[in-house]
Amino acid sequence: MTHISDPHFAERVRASFDRQNAMALIRATLPVVEHGRTEIHLPHWSGVEQQHGFVHGGVVGMITDSAAGYAAMTMVPASASVLTVEYKMNLMSPADGEHLIARGKVVRPGRTLIITQAEVYAVKDGKETQCALMQQTIMVMHGKSEK
Repeated sequence: MTHISDPHFAERVRASFDRQNAMALIRATLPVVEHGRTEIHLPHWSGVEQQHGFVHGGVVGMITDSAAGYAAMTMVPASASVLTVEYKMNLMSPADGEHLIARGKVVRPGRTLIITQAEVYAVKDGKETQCALMQQTIMVMHGKSEK
């Protein structure tokens, strides 16, 4: 994809994810961290459901934003952090499955702005059904580490 500016990006991304209390709250995990790409997995449990029994769209937005944001974070120097500037998400079908997979990827890396995309799949009986698609703009904050 592009030059790897931080050879330890995976460890840095995983440490950041571990500090993100919102992901722990919804029981999300980060099993895939590759240069320019990540995956967040979310079990379907009653605490993330809306009134019809599907995973709430706000929760889908949480994992989508984080998957794409962490994909962007794999591309920046160790001395920088990232922050979402905007995203647009289409909810294409109900998030109905045993678990969800949010796959984030970098579409266009840049020094100041990184364009990302994420797709969310509901997995039911081993079959993946796409339920959301998102495009996002990430701001690179050079010289600003995370809290």
